Amino acid sequence: MKEVRFHGRGGQGAVTAAMVLAVAGFKDGKCTQAFPKFGVERRGAPVQAFTRISDSFIRLKSAVYEPDVLVVLDPTLFEAEDITAGLKKDGVVIINSGKGPKEFRISGRVYCVDATTVAFEVLGRDIVNTAMLGAYAALTGDVSREATVDAVKEEFPPQLVEKNVQLVERVYEHALKIKK
Repeated sequence: MKEVRFHGRGGQGAVTAAMVLAVAGFKDGKCTQAFPKFGVERRGAPVQAFTRISDSFIRLKSAVYEPDVLVVLDPTLFEAEDITAGLKKDGVVIINSGKGPKEFRISGRVYCVDATTVAFEVLGRDIVNTAMLGAYAALTGDVSREATVDAVKEEFPPQLVEKNVQLVERVYEHALKIKK
């Protein structure tokens, strides 16, 4: 089973990203679950969301305390709390940042993807959730690109689908390059 913990701020789409990732995993034939953890529910407040992806039925119903993968939508959260707490020794960290991985001084496989720039180019806004899903698919291989695109098409309103699919596709291609 793969356990994923998303870290973001209210309004960035972390909860939606966790749900869409679960749908993508389901489309790839996996068992999945997704759910949020809210603190103070307001725009800009720290938010966590969780996804589990497994080849078999998932009985666990707790938060993700020892993630295999961390997806960080807002790198300023590193200053606010220890978001790497519990990360498995061989864990993967995917950070929305234009900086290099060494800047974050985190052990494990750390990847930085400048999803914010791409989101501004495509959406005109700093909503990076689907961009980070493209990075997740490319860097982990836990879900396919096709299933991720299909999940976006299924879960987003029609007027938002095209641009969010563009985000997935563009960041997926970029992430494949940085993975090598």
